[in-house]
Amino acid sequence: MLRTLFSPRLMGLHLLTIGVLVAFILLGRWQLGVFQDSGKPRVSTDPEPVAVATLARPGAQLSGEFVGRRVTAEGVYEADRQLLVADRRADVDAPGGNVSRDHGYWVLTPIRLDDGTLIPVVRGWAAEAGDPGVAAVPQGRVTVSGRLRPQQGTDSVQRRAEGLPAGQVQTVSTGELVNLWTGQQVRTGYLVAQPASGSLTQVKVPAPVVGGTLTWRNLAYAANWWIFAGFAVFMWFHFVRDAVRSDRDRGKSSPEMVLEG
Repeated sequence: MLRTLFSPRLMGLHLLTIGVLVAFILLGRWQLGVFQDSGKPRVSTDPEPVAVATLARPGAQLSGEFVGRRVTAEGVYEADRQLLVADRRADVDAPGGNVSRDHGYWVLTPIRLDDGTLIPVVRGWAAEAGDPGVAAVPQGRVTVSGRLRPQQGTDSVQRRAEGLPAGQVQTVSTGELVNLWTGQQVRTGYLVAQPASGSLTQVKVPAPVVGGTLTWRNLAYAANWWIFAGFAVFMWFHFVRDAVRSDRDRGKSSPEMVLEG
């Protein structure tokens, strides 16, 4: 049996089968990887900036497809309504509240648009409340570019038990801002300025992200390659078994032929 297994004709079959198995398994893993990657969130196309008023409407939820979009706001900063968002890092995706206690502030200043509505703008980040950039609110008419973000829930962070000083908030919540800026119509969401205002530090904000769509076809391709690999093993076993049987039968018949001679 060993002589048959290691005969030149079967050694070629062994090597061919190994090569086929390796190729089919790798092709299956590749298709599986394509399937898994298809479901991952990815950065979408980044359209040209549009006026913030076309996306962020008063009293309406911000559509998910608008999150991260580049927008512009034209109007006048209302410095007397400025707030500091406490316990924040210079990244919109970083956790806020007690997790980031004493790590700095977002400087939140509303812009009054031409229609009289307010859009909250994070002008930048400051390490201290007394940072000179906090008080340096641009005067006159301005055009601010940045990315649009949805409002934050008032319960989205762990708040300080002792509360905050006047002029500070923990979240950028439209409902809370409406109560603080009484008598004003506030648009939903907020704009993160790019670049930051004056000497303030730029707050990092990602581009729009869309969820991936799983391509089940690639999963089927992966299964097909592995089925082919299994079939290759079956055929190898079939050929090897037939070769062993054939050589064994030939070995049994050889003595009889000698006796007849």
